[in-house]
Amino acid sequence: MQPSTHPAAALPNWFDPAVLVATCGGIGRIPFAPGTFGALVGVLLSVLLGSLLAPATSGLALSTASATAVEALVLVVINVAGIPLCSLAARRLGRGSDPGAIVYDEMASLPIGLLVVPAAARSPVLLVLAFLLHRLFDITKPFPCRRLEHLPAGLGIMADDWGAAVWMAASLGVARWGGLM
Repeated sequence: MQPSTHPAAALPNWFDPAVLVATCGGIGRIPFAPGTFGALVGVLLSVLLGSLLAPATSGLALSTASATAVEALVLVVINVAGIPLCSLAARRLGRGSDPGAIVYDEMASLPIGLLVVPAAARSPVLLVLAFLLHRLFDITKPFPCRRLEHLPAGLGIMADDWGAAVWMAASLGVARWGGLM
């Protein structure tokens, strides 16, 4: 029996669990700048984690350092889980090594860069700046981001965004150290 050549046979299953999660519930299907929308989800994730773990409101009696450590641990789990998830979704989408519809990498990496700023200090202005910096570094791919995206499968999909998050964190850290924020 020959494989189907019907156009519908080539369409990805957008409701496949891996694809659905990797596209952040379908946000990655937005036809223009899907990574930008994925990064916006990352800002929301950072705000959510910061508010859940904030020492004054969490009810967990966490210090700022402990809250940041718990936030970092949660983000490590989210990001490590992204490697096999993005590998599987990329295979199922069948659209190259880093399909544009996969925005899990932007969502998961942006909050990493915000770890240099305590949750209580993440003002709306700082969040907008973090968002813009992450997008700038994700798009321009300064060293070593471009090289990182050539790592195999999901690791490459995630790693270049981790590089963008490091550049964003360094920029925010320098700005805070210099008294600009």
